[in-house]
Amino acid sequence: MTRSEAKKKKRKWPYWLGGIVLVLLLIGGGYFWYVWDKLHETVDTMHEPLTRDTEPEREEKIETIFKEKDSLNLLLLGVDEREGDTGRTDTMILLSVNPNTNSMLMLSIPRDTYVEIPEYGMDKINHAYVRGGIERTIDTVEQTFDIPVHFYGKVNMEGFELGVDALGGITVQNKMEFTQGPSHFPVGKIELNGEEALDYIRMRKNDPQGDLGRNERQQQVITAALNEAASFSSITKVGDILNILGNNVNTNLKMTNFQDLFSNYLGSRKNIETLHLSGSGQFIGAIWYYIVPDSEFERISNEFTKHMEAR
Repeated sequence: MTRSEAKKKKRKWPYWLGGIVLVLLLIGGGYFWYVWDKLHETVDTMHEPLTRDTEPEREEKIETIFKEKDSLNLLLLGVDEREGDTGRTDTMILLSVNPNTNSMLMLSIPRDTYVEIPEYGMDKINHAYVRGGIERTIDTVEQTFDIPVHFYGKVNMEGFELGVDALGGITVQNKMEFTQGPSHFPVGKIELNGEEALDYIRMRKNDPQGDLGRNERQQQVITAALNEAASFSSITKVGDILNILGNNVNTNLKMTNFQDLFSNYLGSRKNIETLHLSGSGQFIGAIWYYIVPDSEFERISNEFTKHMEAR
């Protein structure tokens, strides 16, 4: 091989390398646009605004909150929906997210909590969903704790199971050995798939703390799922997860709201404080309720207000 031929051969490899890089960029870019388009489609499918969301004052207030990076309160609802039944809220979690302090406040509301449901009367808080769906449930939570709920997320519990599986499972620290359904949970750090995660948060009858123990496990699972989702790196499964979300989640968050949340509020998940609603079980007639004193509702209200106003 002459010196001139060797020189030409040397020059060829940068073009091959450049071609490979260009192809990878095109493939990556194409997948990026696929995911972006799929994300828009998913958010459109999930979007279910409240009646009040269309009020100009409400829209302006929400815009101001995101613009000023103020605190947001979200209500997460896990709903068991069966054929021929309107369903009930099996899980109710109230979150306050403060981007100024990069912190989150989390309260699991016991589903048997005895409260006044607007336009209906005293009943279990999870019956608000039966009496008037998402709107009545949010009205009830706002009235009970005297704080605003800016957004909600309703998850079909079967969809939650699929979502945990799509993430590859979650890890929690279990304090008490127990069995629920087909699942057995030893003490210590345990990994849960979707079915196990549901069994883990549903057990309460054999828990000495009853609903309080169940609520603590709910908070564990939500925190673990948030962390897993935030660190999720399997690009190939993104489409699957978006399909699961679109088929099983409803929310009044819009695409621009999601963008703002990811840009300015995501860091709050790293500092989560959990609250517990103290009360006692009591029969009224033949029905068992979780009775919470007014002073306890006031305490929770003050905690959320303080968290929202912190800078």
